[in-house]
Amino acid sequence: MEGLTLSTKEQNRLHILNGILERHWSMKEAAPLLGVSERQGWRLLAAYRREGARGLVHQNRSRVPPNATPESIRQRVVILAQGRYSGINHTHLTELLAEREGVMLSRPTVRRLLIRAGLSSPRQRRPPRHRCRRQRMPQDGMLLQLDGSHHLWLEDRGPWLTLLLAVDDATGTVPYALIQEQEDTWGYMSLLQGIIERRGVPMAVYTDGHAVFQPQRGTSGQSSVSRKGPSTQWGRALGELGITQILAHSPEAKGRVERANGTFQDRLVAELRLADACSLAEANQVLTDFLPRFNQRFGVPADQPDSAYRPVNPELDLGGVLCIKELRRVAKDNTVQYHGRALQLYPSTERPSYAGARVEVQERLDGRLLVRHRNQILTPQEAPALAGELRARIPTGPVMATPPDPDPTDWEPKQRVRTLATPGPLAGETIWYEDPARKQVHRDLVVAGMERARQQGKRIGRPRVSERPEFEQLYAKVLELLGSGGLSRRQAARELGIGTPL
Repeated sequence: MEGLTLSTKEQNRLHILNGILERHWSMKEAAPLLGVSERQGWRLLAAYRREGARGLVHQNRSRVPPNATPESIRQRVVILAQGRYSGINHTHLTELLAEREGVMLSRPTVRRLLIRAGLSSPRQRRPPRHRCRRQRMPQDGMLLQLDGSHHLWLEDRGPWLTLLLAVDDATGTVPYALIQEQEDTWGYMSLLQGIIERRGVPMAVYTDGHAVFQPQRGTSGQSSVSRKGPSTQWGRALGELGITQILAHSPEAKGRVERANGTFQDRLVAELRLADACSLAEANQVLTDFLPRFNQRFGVPADQPDSAYRPVNPELDLGGVLCIKELRRVAKDNTVQYHGRALQLYPSTERPSYAGARVEVQERLDGRLLVRHRNQILTPQEAPALAGELRARIPTGPVMATPPDPDPTDWEPKQRVRTLATPGPLAGETIWYEDPARKQVHRDLVVAGMERARQQGKRIGRPRVSERPEFEQLYAKVLELLGSGGLSRRQAARELGIGTPL
């Protein structure tokens, strides 16, 4: 027992095994105290009888593992880290040791050796921040979290669609949601319009850094008429409505709407499947029926019963706020250019001509294009095309009329039978069908090709009778022979080179 050190666990086992030998308790009672099965307890007792207390010590104690890093390599790594590779982080040092020194060690091994030697990494990681749950807003309508979820909502029954969702931070309810083809400015403006019409104007919205909400660096995006610096159309509309926008720097910051997206991807997909929705309109109808049940199931009461939604000013033109606005200069002919379209402005009671004036073009959610000059809304019309545009529409070559596709229900194929007596692969009876529409298309193509060749100065077929100067002399001679009975009518036609008369 000299020089033998037992751990606390081994000392407890020694005490229990001595109790078994002194018959204070049985092996069945001692096995739970030893933390082993009864069978393993008998093995421990046999080792104790055979070797004494040394039999209770693990056999690997004080043995060097076969995969241990040799002491020479440990010292070499520490010396290199203190000298030649001083100031290099652990990951980079591991790569340099493998490339230049031939020391193949893992990064955790290198880190463990250096920390034991008191050498920490020069590039310290940011210490973890203490995070806690944010308190909900006390009133309904104080903060709405907005997000879009691009998902296969219709599964294999339709295309990929995007759910635009708004979750109230105070209650967790969804005041309004809709499904669109993509996540864009039009969709979020329609979402905000639905919220305002049903509940009122919220105080603030919480969004991510999507291009709809924040101008992207290096891209012009959709220009806004705001004069307070670069802004998106969405930001301009929020400013006019007095809504504060808060940008989230991580998905976890707006966790309520992120978790709601997961719930919708589970439950709404099932609802759409049960309703057999296959189109965008059907999906929105199912979503409208689903929202009240979702709010009843997952909504929580707010701390304060009063609502923070503001009523809409009756004098406010909501459609003139939730739209795309761009500034334009009116041309001398009272037209405004907007995305390749020319809009004609007509005189009004305010002024007879708007040439040179700065106006605001509004593309509204309902598809209308309006022009605003000061406080007056003008309804433009499509401007007549210029002469150059009309000339550009003239086709350069002959225009071939494309015949309409025949209705397969009205077409009855015509069957023909041909019999060849000559030997060969086509000998015997051959049956084929004629398609009148295809024959007509072929005729039109032939006529158009001949006309095109004539325009290019090419001769098509034999010359006309009027183009053959010797025809009149030949005709008089043949006519004389025909009258005297020297030629038949078929022979006369062959001599003249004209069609054979019937």
